[in-house]
Amino acid sequence: MFYSLVKAIAFVVFNITFRIKVEGKQNIPGDGRLVLCSNHRSNWDPLILAAMFPRKISWMGKKELFQNKFLKVPLNWLGVFPVDRQVADLSAVKTALRILKSEKVLGIFPEGTRVKEYNPENAKAGVALLAMKSQAPVLPVYIEGSYKLFSRLDIVIGEPIAYHKKYTGRLGNEDYSNISQEILAKIYKLGG
Repeated sequence: MFYSLVKAIAFVVFNITFRIKVEGKQNIPGDGRLVLCSNHRSNWDPLILAAMFPRKISWMGKKELFQNKFLKVPLNWLGVFPVDRQVADLSAVKTALRILKSEKVLGIFPEGTRVKEYNPENAKAGVALLAMKSQAPVLPVYIEGSYKLFSRLDIVIGEPIAYHKKYTGRLGNEDYSNISQEILAKIYKLGG
């Protein structure tokens, strides 16, 4: 209920504030587990994507956000859960896998933080690990825009990719890292 209300308000506000163009909506599966992977340039990215996406997205968010007592409760209501980016956060991995196994959408930024330019080395192996372990398709999304008032904001949604069908057998850390780099490359390729 809270998520739907916030999403509806955000949709209206963002469409007034920015000139938003969404390309590739037909690529969004109507149901089933899905890992939404996007580039990350601004703190506004998860809010914009949630407002424009037809399904509820549960986001992985840095644990520091949850240290603010005013943000903690609304973040929980919005389906955001904390991840410690400094360590291999098993609790966050378990939460993410639970979300995916219940046929929902997990939102994650493969670079782990905001970046301005593409660098394949920024891809975190955890993205591929989650997609492979959950057997969830990955939906690459690219966002381009300055987030200045009334500026244009482009969202390009690629086709879902079933990496768990493409890569079979036992995978190691290097394999997960390579797959994550491939995912990141697909995202940036959407930007042209």
